[in-house]
Amino acid sequence: MTDTRPAEVIAADPKGLIRESYAMDGITLDECRSILIDWALSLPLSADTLAATQRLLAHHGAGQSAHPMTQLLTLALAQGARPVRRGGRAGRREGD
Repeated sequence: MTDTRPAEVIAADPKGLIRESYAMDGITLDECRSILIDWALSLPLSADTLAATQRLLAHHGAGQSAHPMTQLLTLALAQGARPVRRGGRAGRREGD
């Protein structure tokens, strides 16, 4: 089976976890939450998670505002816009 998603969407969801969540009938919010965590953990550390979330929401979430994954991706974008305190060595070295 050939993947017909645009390259930037494939790069944002290389395992197809988010795509599959939209294909599942009757998927619950809790199931989507678990899939979203698996998706986030599978991304490389260098990935721009916010940009990937935006791409996936634009591609899969369009016209599906009631889908639980759309709700979670929207929430993730809102949460991701807030500054995050960095702890440990990384937090102490930012001013260097």
